[in-house]
Amino acid sequence: MDINRRFALGLGSAAAASAVVGTAGPARAQETDAEWDALIPTTADLARLKIAHKYRQQTWWAGGTWSSYIGVADTDGAVKAAVSDEADRVVEAYSVNKVAVAVAVLDKVDRGLITLDQRVEVTADIVIHDTDGIFGLDGAYPSSVTVGHALAALLTVSDNTAVRLCGLVVPALELNEILRAKGFVHTRVVPVANPNRFFLGTTTPRETFTLLHRLAAGELLSPASTGHLLAVLRSLTSFTDGVRLGLSSQERLNVATKAGWYADGRNEAGIVFDANGKAVITFALFASGRFRGDQAVNADNYSATHPALRARAELGRSLYDSVLRITNNAGRAYRAPRYRAGNGG
Repeated sequence: MDINRRFALGLGSAAAASAVVGTAGPARAQETDAEWDALIPTTADLARLKIAHKYRQQTWWAGGTWSSYIGVADTDGAVKAAVSDEADRVVEAYSVNKVAVAVAVLDKVDRGLITLDQRVEVTADIVIHDTDGIFGLDGAYPSSVTVGHALAALLTVSDNTAVRLCGLVVPALELNEILRAKGFVHTRVVPVANPNRFFLGTTTPRETFTLLHRLAAGELLSPASTGHLLAVLRSLTSFTDGVRLGLSSQERLNVATKAGWYADGRNEAGIVFDANGKAVITFALFASGRFRGDQAVNADNYSATHPALRARAELGRSLYDSVLRITNNAGRAYRAPRYRAGNGG
């Protein structure tokens, strides 16, 4: 029996809506996909259905192994899952865990142990000469920057030297203890011989989701530190090749995001805010393995043309459109600034 989307949504039945995906032929499936893409949800339940459909569609197309959690807040702030796909699998976080590193640094700021304007020295031996980041481009060492500057580089251009600079003020073992004290047992960095250095370690989709959700709820840091961290993650300098790729400049300012990539991993996590600055959708997407297309090309491709990133870009449009007519009446508001271009001077 062919159940169309309007009938399914009219019933308010998740089971009926799912039947569209599971039983339609190719032509009808394409029509259904277009209908879902055109839908601007008016309730959180409809948003969850649309997001779940788009996630299934895009992850199937991209290939690979996905572990994800996407939650959507009701009007009262209660969050329910739209996607829970191997959400408790321990995965390599790569640079997504830089958010956890920043939380640990700002936790020490909140306790008065360090300050954002405290300076750390950038020596030649601490600089990582990879093709990411900015410190490797300086060409003149030693120099010094503030802790705040290191955090900005860590979270926007995902500078790996900034990881080492953060390690100067929060050593690896202390960092893991801070995270454990906040309830995160799988979100951990991996210590090395030098106590101030570490690999970025592991997490689970559910823990990364929870970290971001609790951050926006004001449960992890002071209001000042929370606002500061979210402002950096929402800046236009932050990652744009994934969930934010298909969004306008102003729309991007309503999405906090952090990506992480290495080897075959292509990860991204963040928060979509409504027009009032309330967190409505929180997402944690981790993908690895063999993706669709030329594996040799994909292996060293971390840009928007990679299948996983193309899938995230398609999903990102659906995530953003899902908050246009629904809102979270509870919780804190973090209003995005109006986009303003500059020309020096």
